[in-house]
Amino acid sequence: MTAAPPIPAPARDETAKRPPRRRWHRLAVPLGLAAALVTTTLVTYAVDRPDPTDPGFLSPVETGGHGGSRLAEALRRGGVTVQRETEPAPALRAARTGPATVFVPAPDLLQPDTLARITRLAPGSRLVLVDPSRRSLVDAGLPLTPRDRRWAAKVGDPRSDGRPCPLPELGPVRRAAAQLQRYEADDVADLCFSAGLARLPGATEVVVVGADDPFRNDRIAEWDNQALATGLLGLRGRVVWLDLRRPEPPPPSSSSPPHPDTVPYSEEPGGDGSDGPHGTADGRPGPMPGGDGSPRGGRPQSSADDRQDAGNPLWDAFPVWFWALLVQLALALLLVALWRARRLGPPAPEPLPVTVRSAETTLGRARLYQRAGARGPAGRTLRTAALARLLPWLNLPAGVPPERVSAAVAARTGHDPEQVEELLYGDDPATDADLLDLARSLDDLTRTVAAVPPDRARPADPTGPDPTEGGPR
Repeated sequence: MTAAPPIPAPARDETAKRPPRRRWHRLAVPLGLAAALVTTTLVTYAVDRPDPTDPGFLSPVETGGHGGSRLAEALRRGGVTVQRETEPAPALRAARTGPATVFVPAPDLLQPDTLARITRLAPGSRLVLVDPSRRSLVDAGLPLTPRDRRWAAKVGDPRSDGRPCPLPELGPVRRAAAQLQRYEADDVADLCFSAGLARLPGATEVVVVGADDPFRNDRIAEWDNQALATGLLGLRGRVVWLDLRRPEPPPPSSSSPPHPDTVPYSEEPGGDGSDGPHGTADGRPGPMPGGDGSPRGGRPQSSADDRQDAGNPLWDAFPVWFWALLVQLALALLLVALWRARRLGPPAPEPLPVTVRSAETTLGRARLYQRAGARGPAGRTLRTAALARLLPWLNLPAGVPPERVSAAVAARTGHDPEQVEELLYGDDPATDADLLDLARSLDDLTRTVAAVPPDRARPADPTGPDPTEGGPR
């Protein structure tokens, strides 16, 4: 007797279309979470950090978090006169009447020629600039170079590189948030707070502070910020506070007639530092010329300026925290959508609510397996169904060991028991073609077992004698 041929392997259909693996969520979910975290951080930082171009930034009359009303009140309690000016020209005139401290919270809003003039004040005056950019430092002719800017202001002591701060007015300051922008200078500059504050001595003493936190209403009560701000501004006994509402317009060209807002300093009223068109000595806005409240002798403000100040009406209609909350809600909805769209795992068996045709059920379940790429569960389902059909034909109970099932199938069909065991209990198919081969081989095996009667079953050892050969039928 010759050995039985091995189980025929059906030809693979290489042209069959393989569905794309739905593995995108494994990359999209972590990237989405990282993008949401970065966006939340940026939105929080944008809301927390003030914009020097916003109206009310470090203004002595602004009571919001980014205003400077608490600093102005602390200076007045200390006997310091606060004179608020909203234009550079009257601020320069007021500073030239005698020693004073000119406080410029937003130097980047000034024109280059104004920055060059503002450093030449009356002898004994002090100029305090808050976080000027590199362009402003160059235009003002200051020998400072910004470097090592931080994400947020750092709280530190007045020392710089182990050396004490040479400013005696900062003696009460122990720790303050003055290090956001650091500066590099030559030996002519005195550095404090790890180079976050620089003083340039001269006829007009210039102090550059690399952070706005010590002057803001929402940060002045932290650490020794108030002592730092009042010490820098209250040394001269009079503060000229330049409260700019928008960027300074460029000077008119020589060919155009002079504008009423750009007349020389000597021709404007209030040059002696008294009540003028922009403010009073105590910081309150003074009466405007013309009697009707219009600037510059009753000249109404142009509609172009109105449009420039108005900005986006939709953006201005709601506070900043509303837009930040709106962005947070959008991110939350995006995360919920990604969470609900995640893969839940292989299909779970459940009873059908209605009776349908077996072909439709098989086709629908097969498409679910195909869409999920669940080749392992599909292969195990095919093997379970094949065993459920084979065991009754072999007169074997459920739960019989695999080697006994393989021997019984080999005795019935004459195939190799190892090949039968690999087919019925082997590894999961790795590709769609392997799954198709498994399905065809299982179908051929069950058909072969069903076609061979039990009394014609061959022994498990194909090389041994057939006990039914030569016997009576």
